[in-house]
Amino acid sequence: MNDNILKLTIPKGSLQAVVTSFFERAGLKLNFASSRDYRPSIGDPEVYIKLLRPQEIPTYLIGEDEFDLGISGIDWVKETNADVEVILNLEIGGVRIVFCVPTTWDNINSLDDVLKKFNDDNKVLRISTEYLTLSLDYIKKNKTYIKLYGEKAPLVITPWKTWGENKKVKIFLSFGATEAKPPEEVDAIIDNTETGSTLRANNLKIVEVLDYSTAVLIANKNALKDEWKREKIKDLKVLLMGVIEASKKLHIFMNVHEDNINDILEKLPALKRPTISKLAGENAEGWYAINTIIKKEEFLSLIPILRKYAQGLVVHEPRQILPFEKI
Repeated sequence: MNDNILKLTIPKGSLQAVVTSFFERAGLKLNFASSRDYRPSIGDPEVYIKLLRPQEIPTYLIGEDEFDLGISGIDWVKETNADVEVILNLEIGGVRIVFCVPTTWDNINSLDDVLKKFNDDNKVLRISTEYLTLSLDYIKKNKTYIKLYGEKAPLVITPWKTWGENKKVKIFLSFGATEAKPPEEVDAIIDNTETGSTLRANNLKIVEVLDYSTAVLIANKNALKDEWKREKIKDLKVLLMGVIEASKKLHIFMNVHEDNINDILEKLPALKRPTISKLAGENAEGWYAINTIIKKEEFLSLIPILRKYAQGLVVHEPRQILPFEKI
């Protein structure tokens, strides 16, 4: 690869379809040679793309010869403690990081309840998770845990390493299908969920939410020191920002008689100022066309005003609104 190539890694798995759709709306259609292709093209010879698991992506954005740019969940950035630059929250792929126990535990509604019950019963609490860092931090900061075990860290068990002093609370590294582990292999889990349906299907209930996560665009700090790569990253950022901006806006067109223009303008919010142009034609005397961008959340409240003063209304959902002034 020559110097004028930006190396981008995007997530394989549950986030892949969401990111692929997002990129397509940004005009960056990913072309896969087959369903097993890990290196799609994007129609831009200056961008090299490879799919990796989102858990791995933050750590591959550290170093001189690694990837320059990537997309992963902010949860995995925190979990890996990766020294990367968060460029943009894409506001997609939203999940909660949750602590779950079996639904049959009627009187258990918090981590405190679980810790007290297992301590009173003199039983070892077993927890399965892919989030070792987040889970350790969450458990060690719990007031009941501190009261029972002080500063002793839970015992963390992975295939290659075991550490921690407190054998009364064990955290097992999960390699997937975490929701299927209770009640045989473990007693509780810490996992991510979008809707909670998979947890419910496996007879689990959420008792606490540790954190929230969305997909983020992250950059290798070394890449940002390179002028060409830094500018190329800005180009990609503005395209992706355009999708985010457009998802929150509507483009509306209407015809308004000159007698009603001031009433409309007083009440009509706009991204900048509305565009007003005089209609042409023999029967268009005194009529003007107005088009503007509004927030989606404002649309319903505008209907009574538009119905009163405008003649007809055309509504478009823009594909992109490129915020050049923000870059």
